[in-house]
Amino acid sequence: MPNLVSGNTKGLAQSEIRAVAKLFQRSVSADEIVSLELAREMCFLGEQLRRRVGVLINRQGRIQEVILGTKEILFLPDLGRYRLGRSRLRNLRLVFTDLSNNASEASIPYDIYTDLERLRFDSVIGLRSARNRVSMAYAYLIPADGLENATTHTEVVSDLGAFELDYREFLDSVERNLLSEVARLDTDDAIGAVIVGVYDKPEDDPQVSQMELRELARTAGVTIVDAITQKRRADPKTYVGSGKLEELVIRCIRVGADMLIFDTELKPSQWRAITNSTELKVIDRSMLILDIFAQRAQSSEGRLQVELAQLKYNLPRLVDQDSGLSRLSGGIGGRGPGETKLEIGRRRIRDKIAELEHKIEKVRGARDFRRSRRRENQLQLVSVVGYTNVGKSTLFNVLTGSAVTAENKLFATLDPSQRRLFLPTEVNDETGSMGRTVILSDTVGFIRKLPKELETAFRATLEELYEAALLVHVVDASDKDALGKYAAVRRILEQMELSNTPELVVLNKIDAADPQWVESLRLELQGVPVSAAKRIGMGELLSVIEKRVTPAPSSPATPSLDC
Repeated sequence: MPNLVSGNTKGLAQSEIRAVAKLFQRSVSADEIVSLELAREMCFLGEQLRRRVGVLINRQGRIQEVILGTKEILFLPDLGRYRLGRSRLRNLRLVFTDLSNNASEASIPYDIYTDLERLRFDSVIGLRSARNRVSMAYAYLIPADGLENATTHTEVVSDLGAFELDYREFLDSVERNLLSEVARLDTDDAIGAVIVGVYDKPEDDPQVSQMELRELARTAGVTIVDAITQKRRADPKTYVGSGKLEELVIRCIRVGADMLIFDTELKPSQWRAITNSTELKVIDRSMLILDIFAQRAQSSEGRLQVELAQLKYNLPRLVDQDSGLSRLSGGIGGRGPGETKLEIGRRRIRDKIAELEHKIEKVRGARDFRRSRRRENQLQLVSVVGYTNVGKSTLFNVLTGSAVTAENKLFATLDPSQRRLFLPTEVNDETGSMGRTVILSDTVGFIRKLPKELETAFRATLEELYEAALLVHVVDASDKDALGKYAAVRRILEQMELSNTPELVVLNKIDAADPQWVESLRLELQGVPVSAAKRIGMGELLSVIEKRVTPAPSSPATPSLDC
């Protein structure tokens, strides 16, 4: 198959296109940046067609792509098959004709500089023919000392015919400098990321939302190296707009980030548009939360729920990214209209979702059995709820003498735990009984914008809340956004139709909070101040729980189902 010219070929005669396609037959020495012969031919074609003519040349000197643009713009093809090298360069140089007006020397326009940074070319070379000579401007990448400093360097050559440069040695020097920068940025094993948020609603608080996203990233083992905030309506195609997206990609390159994290749940079409525009890893808030859940789920039940949530989230994002996926499956049993590999992938995911839902239904049955046994024993359930990372597990451990994992990270608890809680020992004047015992349950923390797929998948876990006689709502008193997070949890409880369940607010971490702020929260939320880490206020808390938990009504004997 003959090599095809890409870009703006509209309006050209076949003879003109063939003349441009002859550039594929040219080559340059691996030691030269561009040959004078090739430069003259490209300039001649550019002047004749009044269009930019460009070629992509690999390091062996062979022309890989021939491109046509308009007088002002060069339309580059998809470079996905040209992978980045060890020095994070493309192993391609871009050579193009400069048709700018009123210029005696070749220059490099802004959009080509953007391509140099965004696509990581070895170099970009502009050519211009004037007065029987060819002038050249070439630019290449240099390490950046900061966001505002230059990351490219440009040289202008008045006469290409009199210019000498060992291009192979020149590239070695460029790569050594860039590799030293890569080594500096890679000293930290954590993945570097730039977070991106677009906020257009009056109630949006970018600072609070991005602080939470930073904590999520820290929990996932990601280091945030920069943050971008926009006050505008989200672009329906790329979320931030195509121009801003290019800026983001360049920003990531300058700060050494490998990932973009968006402070929203991207639509599948937005995610595809962004990932098709960059080789950076692109995730959104929901993907990050799902990843944390996948890291931290320990029990088989938790892993089932996380896998189900991930499959449901990824199903609409499963797209045909490779032309090979569109080929029909052949062979025995695969003839007829056929089924694309993409459709097969989707069908397998749907089958797996059905299988996981069946397994989780069995888990729900086991939970129902345990609940019925608890009712038979007249043991009431007290559930600890609250925003993630407010100290629920620490409080649970102190009250029950357990050793449930408790870390200063979001979603440290995914697998719910239940232990017996012995309430204060007091003699009941009427019955003479000593104290009471309830079951205390530690649950997964809530968070704003929790992915719907996780809400659905963890429904079996959270069903325990419907049996609770009391919800112990833990609030981090040291957090200035304590009221906002309290309200967020209340909204989730209302959505779950749990707003009528009795609630006891516990103001945790008072040892790290301002006393006036704690008192303000106590009055507003009618909460009990404690410090689980310092074991402050535990006696008062147990007494309040004792008073708030009403005695369980006697359950009638369960009739036998035996025939």
